[in-house]
Amino acid sequence: MHTDNDRPMDSGREGAADRGRGVLLMSAGGVLLGTVGLFVEKSGQSPLTAVFFRCAFGALILFSYALLVGRGSELRLTAAGFLIAILTGGLMILNWACFFTAIGDTSIAIATVAFHVQPLWVMAFGMIFWGESRSPVRIGAGFAALIGLALTTGLATHSASAEQTRYLHGLGYAFVASLSYTAVTLIAKTQRSMSAFGLAAWQCAIGAILLAWWPWFHGWPDGAAPWGWLIGLGVGPTAIAYVLLYAGMRHLQAVQIAILQFIYPITAILVDHWVFGNRLSPVQWAGVALMGGALWIAGRPRLRT
Repeated sequence: MHTDNDRPMDSGREGAADRGRGVLLMSAGGVLLGTVGLFVEKSGQSPLTAVFFRCAFGALILFSYALLVGRGSELRLTAAGFLIAILTGGLMILNWACFFTAIGDTSIAIATVAFHVQPLWVMAFGMIFWGESRSPVRIGAGFAALIGLALTTGLATHSASAEQTRYLHGLGYAFVASLSYTAVTLIAKTQRSMSAFGLAAWQCAIGAILLAWWPWFHGWPDGAAPWGWLIGLGVGPTAIAYVLLYAGMRHLQAVQIAILQFIYPITAILVDHWVFGNRLSPVQWAGVALMGGALWIAGRPRLRT
């Protein structure tokens, strides 16, 4: 028999258990996302080939999962949802193609960190178009994040050689990827036609449809190894990662989600180091820390009001 005093304690335990489950799920999803570069590099395919197979295998797993666990209703499209799926699917193709190109021109670690300037774009557009807070702390945090980005990428130390020019082009691709993903984020934020999970599934499906012509004209992967890495790309850091992330987000607050999202770039940096031997210097690590801390401060809810 439970007394009235027991109920809040039980409720508190349930809340803590839910938060713990959310942290675990989001952490696992972030680690999987951090392996994207590994699958892309090991597959040895062009950026658009990798994007097509990521979309195709990702859509197959996400649709199968939805039907298996009874979430098929989230895949139903209204007329507005169909237009949103096409628009965001196209933007995701641009996002992934530019990001995969950036990995080839720079490194997994640098491309991933540069891509994560994306929260700054969201903050800037929010200030410009939605009248969100322009507090000095948020603006200062934004500038600090840019300084951290410059330290991490070594923008101030690169010369004009052909190799460095390619490196700078790679950073440009990473920034374009972050801008296109910002557009996806802003569209997803304002639309009410489908759930986040349904949107992710349809983005993959639309991406696969739009790029279905690519391998027919540019060649299919040759050998078992590339196919294995491409299947892994669609299954692990795409379908399973999305399922884990969206499941975890249900149990967490915005600040907790923002903090846990940094598991992705940290994992990518470690993968780049362990697998490919690309190490960040102490100055670059300081830039990562500065950028991460600044973006966390800028995204805190109390600074948005």
